[in-house]
Amino acid sequence: MTSEACAEDAPGKARTFPELIRSAARVHGGTCAITLETESGVESATFTGLDRDSAALARGLLARGVGKGTRVGFIFGNGPGFAVTLAAIARIGAIAVPISTMIRANELVRVLRQSDVQGLVVQREMLGKDMAARLAEAVPELDGQVAGALLIPRIPYLRWIVSDGEGLHEAIAPTAWLIEAGTGVSEDLLRAVESEVHPTDQMIEIYTSGSMALPKGVRHLHGAVMARGHWLAGMLGIKAGEQRAAQLPMFWVGGLMLSLVPNWEVGAVTVCTERTLSNSRFAMGSVLAEEDLERIRGPQPWWGLGMSETLGPYGWGDEFRVPGRPVCAPMDHFAPGYDIRIADEEGNSVGDGEVGEMQVRGLAVAPALHKIERADHYTADGYLRTGDMCLVEDHADGRRIHFVGRGGDMIKVSGSNVSPAEVEMELQALGGVHSAYVVGLPDRERGTLLAAAVVPREGAVLDFAAIEARMRASLSGYKVPRAWVEMAREDVPLLHSNKVARREIARVVAERLRRQG
Repeated sequence: MTSEACAEDAPGKARTFPELIRSAARVHGGTCAITLETESGVESATFTGLDRDSAALARGLLARGVGKGTRVGFIFGNGPGFAVTLAAIARIGAIAVPISTMIRANELVRVLRQSDVQGLVVQREMLGKDMAARLAEAVPELDGQVAGALLIPRIPYLRWIVSDGEGLHEAIAPTAWLIEAGTGVSEDLLRAVESEVHPTDQMIEIYTSGSMALPKGVRHLHGAVMARGHWLAGMLGIKAGEQRAAQLPMFWVGGLMLSLVPNWEVGAVTVCTERTLSNSRFAMGSVLAEEDLERIRGPQPWWGLGMSETLGPYGWGDEFRVPGRPVCAPMDHFAPGYDIRIADEEGNSVGDGEVGEMQVRGLAVAPALHKIERADHYTADGYLRTGDMCLVEDHADGRRIHFVGRGGDMIKVSGSNVSPAEVEMELQALGGVHSAYVVGLPDRERGTLLAAAVVPREGAVLDFAAIEARMRASLSGYKVPRAWVEMAREDVPLLHSNKVARREIARVVAERLRRQG
């Protein structure tokens, strides 16, 4: 039996995405693979249907000149359309570039330019919004362009955009432009193309942004995505036929690796809704309020750290939270295949009671970031510098790692580093405080002024003099904010990823303090 035939019989042994697609169709057949609940009804697709529909789209891509290494973007929310489009791109060795449905116009243009996409597939409607029309507004240079032959200096590699429905912009071709072109591509040719997709080929590029950084393209290979999916399927205990809600967007690593890929392998039903956690008012990456924590608590494993560069969470704990450490679970365990170390600025491992940066390497760690020098984010011996600052705590029964904050978020005050998360945690423990955001502002006298934006609980009245006195009783003086502003929850600026936009918070706080002064 050939390796391809073996993979077709066992999705759990697939080494590439085309092997996964064909083996899942063969093993799980006409059972439901994915559903999407909308206001107008439920869309669904079987495993056989995902194979068939993605093959038709893949043939069209081939006919239009897409091949190994071609970069193809797509804008889809969770659902069958996302799965089909991802599969079509990945099964022919092209590089899938999923783009957030919540991305803003200026950032969309930057991502399209930086990612070097040749083609773009756009979901027509989502949550009552015409996504193709929004794209046309973001890229006014489409006016006067010829569909299928775009020439736009701001997005120099982009040659075509496709979408569905009536009334498309003249520069956006209907999806049929691809599908009909693919009717001349034989099954033999498609299989021959798929056979040349290797585990070491790049499969996907995920665009992500942190609270302080611009978006970046994170590269991942077929073999890494498959290996990680196999492990997560077992770790999460997924069962064939089980209905599993996709709570996170699939265009980011959370929804892709914790829902879509392992479900596809096992034969579980991925249940999607148009509104996911990403549409909430959770300021992710910050200290969450207790009621928000409970909403996302979920069953074990209680994940700790993870990021796009690591293909999702790689550390977890036996406890959901411990007193004094509410940001994420204390990590007692780490997934196989990851080498981790908590290192100081010289790259030396830190000891018990010390804080250092989490550094990670292994098969599932991104081999590189698109258009960014490897040395900017990786050590000479191959560790990814995550920027996550962690406290090491040694116990008789093993080591526990506590996340204390992002390195880029640390604020230098009076010559010492202040972790915003630590101060925010103390503030949030006070009665009447729902959440808080601590930032550093330029100050002529002190160099840096520590300031806090505080969100009150409903009906609460904040007394900042009393709050500051309480803080001085629980924290070192240099960690206590010297300036305070009140902020409504709906006014907390968030990135489209729901991460708190700390630069914007700092700007808002500075402006309000100027008006107060």
